[in-house]
Amino acid sequence: MKILAIESSCDETSAAVVEDGRRILSCKILSQIEMHKRFGGVVPEIASRAHVEAVVPLTEQALAEAGLGANEIDAVAVTYRPGLIGALLVGVNFAKSLAYTLKKPLIAVNHTRGHVASCYLANPELKPPFLALVISGGHTSLLHVKSYTEYETVGITRDDAAGEAFDKAARVMGLSYPGGAEMDRLACDGDEKSIPLPRAVVKDAPYDFSYSGLKTAVVNYLHKLDQTNTPYRKEDVAASFTKAVCDTVTDRLSHAIDDFNPPALVLAGGVSANSHIRRAVGELCDKKGCPLYLAPLSLCGDNAAMIGSQAYYEFLEGNISDIRLNAIAVSDKFVN
Repeated sequence: MKILAIESSCDETSAAVVEDGRRILSCKILSQIEMHKRFGGVVPEIASRAHVEAVVPLTEQALAEAGLGANEIDAVAVTYRPGLIGALLVGVNFAKSLAYTLKKPLIAVNHTRGHVASCYLANPELKPPFLALVISGGHTSLLHVKSYTEYETVGITRDDAAGEAFDKAARVMGLSYPGGAEMDRLACDGDEKSIPLPRAVVKDAPYDFSYSGLKTAVVNYLHKLDQTNTPYRKEDVAASFTKAVCDTVTDRLSHAIDDFNPPALVLAGGVSANSHIRRAVGELCDKKGCPLYLAPLSLCGDNAAMIGSQAYYEFLEGNISDIRLNAIAVSDKFVN
């Protein structure tokens, strides 16, 4: 089954063709980083307009690369939640129009489920059940994936996502947007013990995350140094901040692995590209004897291939949408 998938939840427009949920026939991605860099973050209106301009030519390119005509696809899939509402609406309305015109099934996919599915594309042997940590700019979710379409939320962030905290710290340090990759690089040459930063724990919720306090702590620390003209090494700040994030991640995962005894752990999402987090989670899984499956770096960020992968399993389960499908900005506890 060949599915044409569309992703437009934030600042990447993407179109892909995926076969049977596991094989990428094509995947085209157009990043908007240069458009938003001058503002230090994503501007929703600019993002939406850029999606409008890009979605048709990218879809044409994806079909051409897959060697297919539009009528040769078997279904159309699209990210419908969560994300920037204007950006989502571009993809949803385009996908609805295309599916209606071609008389093909329309499959709505939750963006968070898509990130988990990115690991199916790189690991043919991977199948549920397993635990999954999706960690990105807008999401930090620990999930019990019981089947391809049955998810239970084990832990969530109570405030900021890890990626959001990384971007804020990077901005205060004067790093260009997006700051995650530069923070990763700087942390390699810094002293992770040089700056005392908090590791928040949510009372009576051992699997939940909180990064607002960490973000505020590093911002206040840097502001104090700036006000007193005290020099500091960006490498040390990046290393200390990254270590704090790694500690919170491995702490929650350690508890979850002990309690759920999962046959495998999946790590996905944009922030899972961070080399320090990948290494820390890898070491934890080695210690616990829990197999770890990572999304490849090329699929950590937002892309339509992961949407096409999850869409295949949604289709098998009979989760078909109609012309009334609408975009939803906020996430939901059950990752529907």
